[in-house]
Amino acid sequence: MHTLLLNREIYTEFIQTRLPEAKRFLWIITADIKDLHIEHEGSFIPLLEVLDALVFKGVSVRLIHAKEPGPRFREEFDRFDTLIKSELFERILCPRVHTKAIVVDGVEAFVGSANLTGAGMGSKSADRRNFEAGFVFNDTQDIQKLMEWVDNLYLGEYCKTCQRKDYCPDPIIDMIG
Repeated sequence: MHTLLLNREIYTEFIQTRLPEAKRFLWIITADIKDLHIEHEGSFIPLLEVLDALVFKGVSVRLIHAKEPGPRFREEFDRFDTLIKSELFERILCPRVHTKAIVVDGVEAFVGSANLTGAGMGSKSADRRNFEAGFVFNDTQDIQKLMEWVDNLYLGEYCKTCQRKDYCPDPIIDMIG
């Protein structure tokens, strides 16, 4: 499967439906991260609540982003003890990340233009959201290649030769090494 998603389809066909169904792990890579809500049982809840529930059920969640989250995201984050205390939730910051990708259980992935924001991947109406495009795919080779790249990023491999260390508030290589 290789499916193009445009605009709100990213939300309706992937974020709202597939992301909450993760069983083993969920990796999210984004440049920008802000408060994002998804519809759940007739109301809108923060994506952080979905991630918290996944971690509580034993799903490992890895969040990689390029800059500090927006203020509303930070306020919301503090409400979710499971995300704060569980070793199953991992979050790193790398200012060079511009990728927007999500990997669900190593069997399905989304790669596209949308950041993890309400206007990018969230539930905003068609007249208020960004114009975005991306692909959902389940090709084993492509997912494996993406996952190897994310692992190298997460493990600080790119830190070894990075020439932007002066702009990095928390070098990954220092955290693991």
